[in-house]
Amino acid sequence: MHARQALGKTGAPPGKERAPVSFRQEVRVAWIAAVILLLLTGPAAGASALELVTLQYPPYQYQDGAEVKGFAADIVREAFRRMGVPVHIVIYPWGRALAMAQDGRADAIFTLYRTPEREARLDYSHQVLAPQVVSLFTRKGADIPFDGRLDALGAYRFGVVRSVNYGEAFEAALKRGGIRVTETAASGEQNLDMLLANRFDILVSNRLGAWDILRRRHAERLVVELRPPLEDIPSYIAFSRKPGLAGVRDRFDDALAAMKHDGSYAKLLGQALP
Repeated sequence: MHARQALGKTGAPPGKERAPVSFRQEVRVAWIAAVILLLLTGPAAGASALELVTLQYPPYQYQDGAEVKGFAADIVREAFRRMGVPVHIVIYPWGRALAMAQDGRADAIFTLYRTPEREARLDYSHQVLAPQVVSLFTRKGADIPFDGRLDALGAYRFGVVRSVNYGEAFEAALKRGGIRVTETAASGEQNLDMLLANRFDILVSNRLGAWDILRRRHAERLVVELRPPLEDIPSYIAFSRKPGLAGVRDRFDDALAAMKHDGSYAKLLGQALP
């Protein structure tokens, strides 16, 4: 009688005793709470794929049917796989991809150089994703001398891809008026077409990317690479600054560092080297 009265005072129905909570029930409740917390902690929890954007930039990344291939895309996928985070990689024109990452419509973007303007709006990884050598290319027979000094090429017309940064040396020469860009293309392929059509004299490009396009177009004998190369520049993945992604960036750095340590990074990178 006394036990029933005590239970009634704490809210149990009169005449009924509250059944003790078993250890199994406690574990089940704790498990459910943990799952709910996991779902609410952001993109790293795996509820939905992160949206990654990039440009058509073979052999780094390129569209092949419904799939995005390339060694940089493979490196990114493997790092996120090790993190347990699903990703969806989509290729856009570079200017659009950059805007999407900067305004938060996309979660991250690769492969891009560091610039003060971009670092103000994007959260860069610390680990280098892929090295990039920038070179100059001309039509065979153009006979353009080059000793490494860009300002000596002031009389020639340059062609570039829209919104692509070609490194400090090229951007500085352009800013001080030592060289001039007369044509801007939407892609590397279009840029090559304009070079071969004599729309400009010198194409500036990532070296691996340019030779990949030349091989696919069977145009290796139509173009000459000027030596020395302009610059060897590291490129990165950078994340949107919207909430919840700083921790993802740190985990990506850890995964990429582990890949470099165990040799899987070198294996993927080596597939693209000439």
